[in-house]
Amino acid sequence: MEGEDNEKMTIATRQEVLGLYRSIFRLARKWQAVSGQMEDTIKEKQYILNEARTLFQKNKNLTDTDLIKQCIDECTARIEIGLHYQIPYPRPIHLPPMGLTSIRGRGLRSQEKLRKLSKPVYLRSHDDVS
Repeated sequence: MEGEDNEKMTIATRQEVLGLYRSIFRLARKWQAVSGQMEDTIKEKQYILNEARTLFQKNKNLTDTDLIKQCIDECTARIEIGLHYQIPYPRPIHLPPMGLTSIRGRGLRSQEKLRKLSKPVYLRSHDDVS
């Protein structure tokens, strides 16, 4: 019985992922650059397609449901942010250097850990691909 629930979850997750993949390609097909320039539109469409292919290919063998859920959340966030701001690229975050240290005397290692933890969901895989 438990195996059936897990299998159904996998099928539902697979369909959700494939649906996201298709929606990204539909989005790329209809994408228009804000500048109105054809070169910008072509460049942005190509970026959307390359980014989707790279990330989906990189994560195609994931089996951990929590990691899959994180990837789905990141993908959904990037689609929504891209549509809202009309830019296909991830919006950068700006943190002042050494601005996250909460305890005096903490050095660079704790800074890096805090920065990693504070990274928004839509930027989780950006450093891996870029």
